[in-house]
Amino acid sequence: MANKKPYRIKTISEFHKFRGLPAPEHPLISVIDYASIRHSDESNSMSWLLDFYVISLKKSSHTKFRYGYQQCDFDEGSLFFMAPNQVFRVEVDKNHTPVNSGWILLIHPDFIWGTTLIKTIKQFVFFDYTVNEALFLSSKEESILNGIIQNIQQEYQANIDKFGKQIISTHIENLLSYSERFYNRQFITREKVNHQILERLEKLLTDYFNSDDLVIKGLPSVQDVSEELNVSQSYLGSLLRVLTGQNTQQHIHEKLIEKAKEKLSTTNLTISEIAYELGFEHSQSFSKLFKSKTQFSPLEFRQSFN
Repeated sequence: MANKKPYRIKTISEFHKFRGLPAPEHPLISVIDYASIRHSDESNSMSWLLDFYVISLKKSSHTKFRYGYQQCDFDEGSLFFMAPNQVFRVEVDKNHTPVNSGWILLIHPDFIWGTTLIKTIKQFVFFDYTVNEALFLSSKEESILNGIIQNIQQEYQANIDKFGKQIISTHIENLLSYSERFYNRQFITREKVNHQILERLEKLLTDYFNSDDLVIKGLPSVQDVSEELNVSQSYLGSLLRVLTGQNTQQHIHEKLIEKAKEKLSTTNLTISEIAYELGFEHSQSFSKLFKSKTQFSPLEFRQSFN
């Protein structure tokens, strides 16, 4: 059953109906209380694909959320984000009745069309994080976001006028901006977990650059590194920028330049031979990257040791 084609839900009204909820008060945006959602054996055995944005704060016992290959439980409250066309699955322990609390905000792309949010929402990279990279909130942070959700709900429940759409979009932008701030806090406060990722990254790149993989496979890609570390590309990039000021590609290049400097200063290999050993098909590409990172050509750097 897990391999069946995902069930696609195109509208917020369809989602309400599928989950046994009353029709939404607004066709393009909805705040749902998790306690009101009904689970069924049918929904527990299928994967879903939604045509709208999902922002969810959930606390639940005996419920697991599967997104791609990642799985997370909700015994602790966590905030997660999904963009349209991402596949997910909710798995409920059939031996227990789940106790859910929290909210889910559904936003159809048509709602934010014509607002500044249609452009800025794509800048919030946590929509590409996996579920095990969810945001864990303090009680104070949770209270702030709950207040914004209440404002959104009150606004679309009021008489719809020409101001409502922009006001709600502004509330959503505030929610996303606060979430970005709280993620930065999490990168710093979850020091042990995040520094373990940095240590694994350092070891991964060191081992790779000391092996024959460079000649055979070329430079590792951001995707290769992320998959090896079992984190999403977006999450790894955000983590590294907060903790080190560099993104994943810059870390890969930094390790490459470190290895190049070692070969230039301790061997008699030609520039072309070094470029080849570092996974470059053309020495010109290596020389261009080296100079952009060090302000010296490989030859100039070597000569500085003579």
